Amino acid sequence: MTQINIAEAKAHFSEIIQKALLGEEIIIAKGHKPLVKLVPLSKPDKKRIPGSASKQLVYIADDFDAPLDDFKDYM
Repeated sequence: MTQINIAEAKAHFSEIIQKALLGEEIIIAKGHKPLVKLVPLSKPDKKRIPGSASKQLVYIADDFDAPLDDFKDYM
């Protein structure tokens, strides 16, 4: 774990991003008080396939996109 202050993080931003991507935990502090932890985002479990949920939608009412009665005064 590496702790750096905000000014150092600003000056060496690309380097600390690279360190985080390689698995190092980076703590950014202000006045020796830790504020944030920089860690890489986890990758999705599997690749997304467009249209894969097309069979999951069973029913849409005919008036699905009709205006609601509560909003008639605004139309």
